[in-house]
Amino acid sequence: MRLFTRGVAALLIGTAVTASAQPPAPPAPQPAPQPGPLPTPTGVVPPAPAPKIEARPAGDAAKVNGQAIPEVAVYRALRQFPPAHHELARKEIVNHLVENTLVDQYLNAIQVKVTDQEVENLVNELKKELVAAKKDYAQELQVMLLTEQEFRAEVLAQLKWEAFVKQQATDAALKNLFDTSPDVFDGTTVRARHILLTPGADPAKQQETAGKLRGIKQVVEAEAKKAHDATMGEPLAKVQAGAKKADELFSAYAKEYSTCPSKRDGGDLNFFPRAGAMVEPFAKAAFETRPGALTDVVATDFGYHLILVTDRKEGKKRQFEEVKEDVRLLFAMRLREAVLAQAKPKAQITINPAPTYPAPAPMGQPAGAAPPATPPAGGAPAPGPLPTPGALPVPTPGPAPGAAPGLPAPPKQ
Repeated sequence: MRLFTRGVAALLIGTAVTASAQPPAPPAPQPAPQPGPLPTPTGVVPPAPAPKIEARPAGDAAKVNGQAIPEVAVYRALRQFPPAHHELARKEIVNHLVENTLVDQYLNAIQVKVTDQEVENLVNELKKELVAAKKDYAQELQVMLLTEQEFRAEVLAQLKWEAFVKQQATDAALKNLFDTSPDVFDGTTVRARHILLTPGADPAKQQETAGKLRGIKQVVEAEAKKAHDATMGEPLAKVQAGAKKADELFSAYAKEYSTCPSKRDGGDLNFFPRAGAMVEPFAKAAFETRPGALTDVVATDFGYHLILVTDRKEGKKRQFEEVKEDVRLLFAMRLREAVLAQAKPKAQITINPAPTYPAPAPMGQPAGAAPPATPPAGGAPAPGPLPTPGALPVPTPGPAPGAAPGLPAPPKQ
């Protein structure tokens, strides 16, 4: 199956695509099975139930350099999330759509061309995949609240991006990325907990939030040191005691303060690779921190994070040809980051407040079902009072490793 990076085409063929720094929420508990319908007489094929077609939300969610992002585009993705996660999910979805628009505008500015026949070929390819999945193209467009024109615009944007990546991803560029990013392609993974706080754009709140996270870090490190020093025996036992204390206390703080859905698991994100799972500043900080240690405050588009690395699994060295397609995928990600780094600071972006519309049930969960309950703390100590650290600036992330080469500049008007 073709890999889609923009989201809407993937949703149409049954694959939810969301650019996120957070792990997916666990599936909602399924209701107890109900008695099924009476068996259908032999030879009679029951009609397939017609899918429910929802009303399209009106208005615009945002504008990017004067170009509107309709509210319905946000709603398509948002309705897959439980209501409890809508606030965080909406921010992520709008940001992703804003970035898609900036990339599209850049590709138009440098005049990347795609023919009508290429668009038609890809639409036909998608139709064949839907037939294989026993789905109707027109019906799926309706369910996704997509018009034919909107869908073809998405396909056109997808093809323009693929053409641009193909132009930039020369063998020499891919080999350079492979050589400069050894921990990305050798399969190394780390496991971490995190606390996410979302202060918004107010500098005073950002400073306060950074101070709160650094206060948590001071408490966790101090208590871990006490546990380490109080433990008798071999050095390994002392290290393990300190790490256990840090893990317990950090988990308690995450459950108390984090705004990420992972808070119910004490901020645990399980194992993740260097690239493709977390946003770059987050992954970079986690992979540069030894197990048992905490990062400083990490700023991302989602807010401010404090990360505790709990484990690491080393990979094995790979040859370039073995992972060339993985290198190509990462190159495309880095290329997108480079385009956005160039376009976003100069863009005029307006994001409108979220409208009020009925919260739909997420996929796999009946309407009206309650969200999963937060599990008990499991004996972890309650968070203590936070010390007030000195005012310190929030670190700004450095350039991504293996960043894409210089981008072609749009022609001057």
